Amino acid sequence: MEDAGWIDRFVRHLEVERRLSPLTCKNYRRDLEVLCAWCEQQEIAHWGSLDEEHVRGFAAASFRKGLSARTIQRRLSAARTFFRYLLREKHVTKNPITSVSAPKSKKRLPGNLDADRMARLLDIPGDGAIVDRDRAILELLYSSGLRLSELTDLDCDDVNMQDRTVRVTGKGNKDRIVPVGRHALRALEQWRRSRPELAGDEESGLFVSNRGTRISARSVQARVSHWARRQGIDANVYPHLFRHSFATHLLESSHDLRAVQELLGHANISTTQVYTHLDFQHLAQIYDQTHPRARRKD
Repeated sequence: MEDAGWIDRFVRHLEVERRLSPLTCKNYRRDLEVLCAWCEQQEIAHWGSLDEEHVRGFAAASFRKGLSARTIQRRLSAARTFFRYLLREKHVTKNPITSVSAPKSKKRLPGNLDADRMARLLDIPGDGAIVDRDRAILELLYSSGLRLSELTDLDCDDVNMQDRTVRVTGKGNKDRIVPVGRHALRALEQWRRSRPELAGDEESGLFVSNRGTRISARSVQARVSHWARRQGIDANVYPHLFRHSFATHLLESSHDLRAVQELLGHANISTTQVYTHLDFQHLAQIYDQTHPRARRKD
């Protein structure tokens, strides 16, 4: 395709002007390269030649390959943003993606651990630098609802022990200040005492691996899975599950959706509203168990 070079320019725009994360830019590039390859198969040489019917054909071809509705939605979203950039640069005269919608995906409610199982998971036994680090990681994930990338990006200076807060850099390089609970603070204090046993002299990362460098996301995933097995948790436990549990438990207690949105760092409250469905499930369960007209007779 003669216009393929515009993908490089667009990704550069995302990196420099919009300051999106390397992973996000990589995902945009991947989805646009799929669309570019499809255009070459259809003998479409220029982005300006792409019309709504072509886009619908691209979505249909993706669906026939067995791709999920969520994946097709993501690809169309990437293409829509790309064409907005091309319009701004006056390389095309229309955005053919605007009126094309992807197939509806089933709304999946995020999983979560109930408070009892979460407490059991966090009650990690043992001593030593590795255990102190893992305990602080798990406590902070649940205490402050951090994304995995937000946790691994933390520097030592981001935690304010006196104010009991942590400064987090979220999606779009947006900073937010999040409270830290007393159990997490206690774990962090212990980890700070143990950290010099593992960390290199020049390492600024709050959490480090046994090699002394900033811990990777994959290592955190492995340690979370390790402790879930050790603590006998009968569920698939992964780092983002702590964030879901944090949001669900907070909403069940406070019923303040706006506050949960701020703590999670969601730009749009509609992203947070999925947790209202989880809250309703909890209320429905309580209703079925306690209301005289709802209880089933054995």
